[in-house]
Amino acid sequence: MPALLIIFGLLSGCFFSVLVGLIGSRRNIGFTWAFLLSLLFTPFLGLLITLLSHERPYNVDKKYGCVGTFLAIMGFVLLLLAILVFVGVIVA
Repeated sequence: MPALLIIFGLLSGCFFSVLVGLIGSRRNIGFTWAFLLSLLFTPFLGLLITLLSHERPYNVDKKYGCVGTFLAIMGFVLLLLAILVFVGVIVA
């Protein structure tokens, strides 16, 4: 039972980090930094830092395109693989 709680905590933390990243994509901080800060610290602290940054003007293009989305997808894939190795489905 505790292993399932750890897995649920990791997945929900990553999910909330992606949501913070999406909020950051409309601000100067950007998706990548908002996602990484909320993943590194906590989603709450990442959200606080993201909301403190200035909003991006509507006519300004994104700087790095889809780099943040790619990092988020790769993070989820690596987290899923780590969970599968931890549970024992995949033998490393």
